[in-house]
Amino acid sequence: MLVWLFYGIYTFIGLFVGGRTPTNQVIWLSGSMLFIRMLEFYLCYLVVYPRRLRSGRGWSLAEALAGVVALFVGLRALIEEVLFPAILGFGNYRLSGSTAYRIGYYIGDNIYFAIPVLVISAAIWATQAALRQEQENQLLRGEKRASEMAFLKTQINPHFLYNTLNMLYGLAYPVSKPLAGALLKLADLMRYMLRDTPDGQVLLSEEIDYLRNYLDLHRLRFAEQFFVDFELAGDPTGLRIAPLLLIPFVENALKHGTLDDSAHPVRIRLALSPGWMQFEVRNQPLAPNDHKDATTGVGLPNLRRRLELLYPGCHTLHVTATEAHFVTSLQLATVGIANHPGSTVAVPNLVPA
Repeated sequence: MLVWLFYGIYTFIGLFVGGRTPTNQVIWLSGSMLFIRMLEFYLCYLVVYPRRLRSGRGWSLAEALAGVVALFVGLRALIEEVLFPAILGFGNYRLSGSTAYRIGYYIGDNIYFAIPVLVISAAIWATQAALRQEQENQLLRGEKRASEMAFLKTQINPHFLYNTLNMLYGLAYPVSKPLAGALLKLADLMRYMLRDTPDGQVLLSEEIDYLRNYLDLHRLRFAEQFFVDFELAGDPTGLRIAPLLLIPFVENALKHGTLDDSAHPVRIRLALSPGWMQFEVRNQPLAPNDHKDATTGVGLPNLRRRLELLYPGCHTLHVTATEAHFVTSLQLATVGIANHPGSTVAVPNLVPA
């Protein structure tokens, strides 16, 4: 607004250069031009460039800009050639010649006045977009460094863990087969959590196995008071996903949901369809006075942040919270994520392996 104020003052000062005294007609016409240029600028800056430049479709952008220019021409004609003559008794253009010539000249002259604002708004929008992109890159680099430091501080030799769990399995098997089975599941969980992949992706079937092992271990803890339904619809064969992407939804449901009510079990559903994967977790919230797990889970803001970094523009996350139920629903596109415009990281995607 300060820039526009400066521009307006600069424009009106120019009317008095050389000792001239502008007439009311000149002042009104200058004011109308300033107003129309502001509308043109913000239409391009707030609507056209954010939506059309990011889409990467040149024809779509050209059509939108042509519409903006047409609006510029139409507004000037409406204000200066219709409203001003009717209200103030004067217009702007006094052209002679044929109708076709007058219309052609009017349109060409206004295109000339409209183009500088298109260029200026594009330059300002592109500059701010570049600055935001650089800030995002700096944030990503900072998060990466923090993640690497946290990993180094907590790094445990996985071979030590696996060997220890195998030893415990050998000791437990003669005594209790359920305990031995639980140790194997725990070993699988830890192996999955600590593994590294070159492209940062895993098979979706492995993520599903991880969820099932996690639920089986919880089922051992709560025995007959653990009511969780896990449904898989579709074939996950060959699909890949960022690891540990789905488990936070399940963790939050088990931490904050009612697990011992057979009439309202926690429902987990993973549905696969051509082009999409949908993961939904539904649970009945704990009563206000019920005891909550004191462990720290992954909050929804962190989940949203991770999804924005991994799958920009290629996911939807809906959260519904009422007194009766809490539902999180995640949809991921199964094609075209890795090459999504505007991605700043190597994006794991759900594509055929």
